[in-house]
Amino acid sequence: MIIDGGLSNALADRGHVLADDLWTARLLRDAPQEIVAVHRAYFEAGAQVATTASYQASVGGFVAAGLDADEAERLIVRSVELAREAALEHPGAQVAASVGPYGAVLGDGSEYTGRYGLSAAQLRDFHRPRIELLLSAQPDLLAVETIPDIDEAEVLAGLLDEYKMNAWLSYTIADGRTRAGQPLDEAFAVARGVDAIIATGVNCCAPAEVLGAVQAAVAASGKPAIAYPNAGETWDPEAHEWVGTGSYDLALVPTWRAAGAAHLGGCCRIGPTQIAALAALG
Repeated sequence: MIIDGGLSNALADRGHVLADDLWTARLLRDAPQEIVAVHRAYFEAGAQVATTASYQASVGGFVAAGLDADEAERLIVRSVELAREAALEHPGAQVAASVGPYGAVLGDGSEYTGRYGLSAAQLRDFHRPRIELLLSAQPDLLAVETIPDIDEAEVLAGLLDEYKMNAWLSYTIADGRTRAGQPLDEAFAVARGVDAIIATGVNCCAPAEVLGAVQAAVAASGKPAIAYPNAGETWDPEAHEWVGTGSYDLALVPTWRAAGAAHLGGCCRIGPTQIAALAALG
């Protein structure tokens, strides 16, 4: 299954400045058809799944930006509707509603550290209403992505098991561990026994991290793996930009597949051109 690439970079390439706290979610309000256009571009490039523009969307974030709660909820639902609009043009295409980590809504790079100082109950209270809003729009599955630590993953796995909605669970990692520094075998074991989780793996990590993570994910979870790394650069939360040199190399893909990665795509800084090349590998 070929997943799409990064939403933010594709929107930036279309001339949108994403410097505020709402990030891509701002365009759910200000330019929804631009989001549809990006979803469409990825489908035309060969992606089979569109991930929605809900990664950093939350009722609290929208309210802080001046919207009322009802409109905030409507925009989260709209993220699924916009992806569906593009998917209807491509028979068999699927919509994965993005469930980003709590750290994403903070807008300070916390998704790359985890350990927010919240209890499991607080994390559950944050994630539950957003998941329920997304499910109300009837996506094909949930993309629980860029999770930085096991604590948050366990909360989300519990919610997925409760709602019985197919989902993938994807961590962001560095140096062979979760961003919070935990062993990957323990992280991926969270998915074992949760029938709703159809795959587990990594996203928004350096391409060089993928192979070891896929091997660990398959061994620990007993499920197919998913991998959609970024281009290999590093996010600077103060400057709100990616720095460094890209290292995304399609020559690595066969090794990922051989290790058990059944679902592949790209994250930040990976656009339709790279997804087309990935899809062309067959």
